[in-house]
Amino acid sequence: MYINYIMFLYRHSFTYLVIISGCVLLFVSFGIRHSSGLYLIPISDYINTGREVFGLAIAIQFLMIGIGSPIFGAIADKYNSSIAGLLGVLFFLGGLLMMSNIEGPDTLIISQIFFGFGCAGCGTAVILGAVGKAVTGKNQTLALGIVMAAGSLGQFLIVPFAGYLINLNGWQSSIYNLCLISLIMLIFSLALTKISNKSVNNEEISRSLASVLNDAFLNKSYLLLTIGFFVCGFHISFVATHLPAYLNDVFLPQWIGSWSLALIGLFNVIGTLFFGYLGDTKSKKNLLVILYLLRALLFLIFIFLPKTEVTVLLFASILGILWLSTVPLTSGIISVIFGSKYMSMLYGFTFLSHQVGSFFGSWFGGRLYDYYGSYEIMWWLCVFLGFASAVIHFPILEKNIYRIQTQ
Repeated sequence: MYINYIMFLYRHSFTYLVIISGCVLLFVSFGIRHSSGLYLIPISDYINTGREVFGLAIAIQFLMIGIGSPIFGAIADKYNSSIAGLLGVLFFLGGLLMMSNIEGPDTLIISQIFFGFGCAGCGTAVILGAVGKAVTGKNQTLALGIVMAAGSLGQFLIVPFAGYLINLNGWQSSIYNLCLISLIMLIFSLALTKISNKSVNNEEISRSLASVLNDAFLNKSYLLLTIGFFVCGFHISFVATHLPAYLNDVFLPQWIGSWSLALIGLFNVIGTLFFGYLGDTKSKKNLLVILYLLRALLFLIFIFLPKTEVTVLLFASILGILWLSTVPLTSGIISVIFGSKYMSMLYGFTFLSHQVGSFFGSWFGGRLYDYYGSYEIMWWLCVFLGFASAVIHFPILEKNIYRIQTQ
């Protein structure tokens, strides 16, 4: 009996190690990345520019995460996730160090190019791909939800800690401290690859990367999933970048903005775990349809809701449940359709669409506000895109295309 128990733990120890490593990497990288907005005012004052320069730098960071995701995903699929994760952490640390020593707008933007590229290497494309390969079958979507929940917990804990460090010793010193925290990712990035990869079947092994890419971009369900993920990025970046400023415009206390973002991160832990659990037994596509419908309805209600401390914090809490719950479901569908072997790269291309949406959500928010003096059009645009994304996801088929072809 005890021997069987020990053998069970040994067989599954590498799987658990991949999940734990993914949790640590997303906890640290998500937490530090979502702290970027805290540096808007101190860095803008330091380089003596308006806020547009910093906003552009962060938008470029979003794009670099998107561009880097399929690149690091391909590295993870062709070689292994540990190599991709380690390279990502090195770029991540390099970008942070450059950010702490900026001299003007040019060096700020360059630092965000490196930082954003690094975020892609130790971000969702590589991590979810590694976990998706290590955990197959019934509990896969739940495992993906667990690592996403860890990232959200990092957002909830590290963002206020970064703010504390800025107030304590200044923005440059705070970034040095964040670099020290990031060093732990070097260790856990090396444990992302499961030694025995029995989850990849013979049909997947026989297909080349180019062949799978060709299949993906000719697959209607994959294209619809990728287009729909654009909306997720648009929603998230608009809220993350502009919600504190919007709340200031409606004369709410300054603490409401930071606590709203913190509550989004906290309740996203619940959302990703809950929808990750449901995704193992229910239709992932239908759950995505429900998620985008609920987002659209929530934005619609928020438009007409009186803006008070209670209503805003309630809005943030509900939005947190719907925040990144799309990620384990989206990546899970990719694994269902194409298998796990090239999951990192294929999710990377889908995530690129997400980050393009993030770029436009952040940029349009500022652009339309400068032109009209209000965020009202952006809120209505979020409502429209939410309903549109729900419609886009509805025709998706959750079937492995290679099994269909061989029947």
